[in-house]
Amino acid sequence: MEHVNQLCEQLPESAKDLGLNLAAVLKSEHLSPEEVWAVALTASYFVRNAALQEAVLADAQSVLGEGGVEDAQAAASLMAMNNIYFRFRHMIGKEVYGQMRAGLRMNRMMSPATSKKQFELSSLACAALAGCEACLQSHEVNLIQEGCTELQINDVVRIAATIQGVAVALEI
Repeated sequence: MEHVNQLCEQLPESAKDLGLNLAAVLKSEHLSPEEVWAVALTASYFVRNAALQEAVLADAQSVLGEGGVEDAQAAASLMAMNNIYFRFRHMIGKEVYGQMRAGLRMNRMMSPATSKKQFELSSLACAALAGCEACLQSHEVNLIQEGCTELQINDVVRIAATIQGVAVALEI
């Protein structure tokens, strides 16, 4: 966590809690180190803060390996697309849109380089960041089916929320 800690030292005094929170959530008792760093990296890509992406990637690379980094990139980009499309369908609330074929390729979600569970954890983080109720519900169900606990799911959202807070604080 050397690079993330260095980045957090740059936070303004008004946002010091976020640095402490990030250090705490990255030491999850319920997620493996690979899962923690996959979620953190995916969330950092999703919130689009270059300094945060660089710091998290520098600390995550040795834990995740090339496949884990690529899955984080894939999850962030696919969920950026999915959150818009499925949030639209949900918010409009017309049954006709729900019956239409999405026609959007998402093959990486079904065949990730790491594991379905890890990809789903990363996808859940993006769904939380985007506030897509339909995506949140879908990925939560998938994670429960993969054997995840509510404590693990809660930790994913805590990591995503803190990453978002740090990204905002870095822009202040």
